[in-house]
Amino acid sequence: MSTDQATADLGATRQVARAHPARFEDFYRATRPDIHRALSLTLRNDALAAEATDEAMVRAYQRWRTVRTHANPAGWAYRVGLNWARSWLRKVRREVAVTTDDAAAHDRPADPELLAALARLPLRLRAVVVLRYFLQWSQAEVAAALDIPLGTVKSRTGQALARLRKDMEDPR
Repeated sequence: MSTDQATADLGATRQVARAHPARFEDFYRATRPDIHRALSLTLRNDALAAEATDEAMVRAYQRWRTVRTHANPAGWAYRVGLNWARSWLRKVRREVAVTTDDAAAHDRPADPELLAALARLPLRLRAVVVLRYFLQWSQAEVAAALDIPLGTVKSRTGQALARLRKDMEDPR
């Protein structure tokens, strides 16, 4: 089997496990790396993303009978992780300043200008871009994951791409 075929098979396996996982273990193995990567890029903090991913996976495990029936269990887990991280950041910001922008090097886009432009997007726009373009989720999957209407995903995608385009043409 070629490397390309193996990669395609892994992607297909993850897609099936994300869409219709029977066992939590299968879901965990297939989706945890992508959820962590998406949260790392969205939050710009790898340690926080790891904590949020772990928290989301624990909650998914505790509620597996219900979570597995969702159209996109990975989207549910992403949203839970993102919401947990937002709550944690609100609480910590009241106490001390939190450092950001330490996403793991393997999770970063190769272009440092793109990474900087992505970091300047508001969280609500950055989350849509990360899920849509870095994880290659459909607009419907992004909408379900973020619990927002499909039209809002389209609108935020347009806003984010316009800002990224402008920022890449005229970096600060």
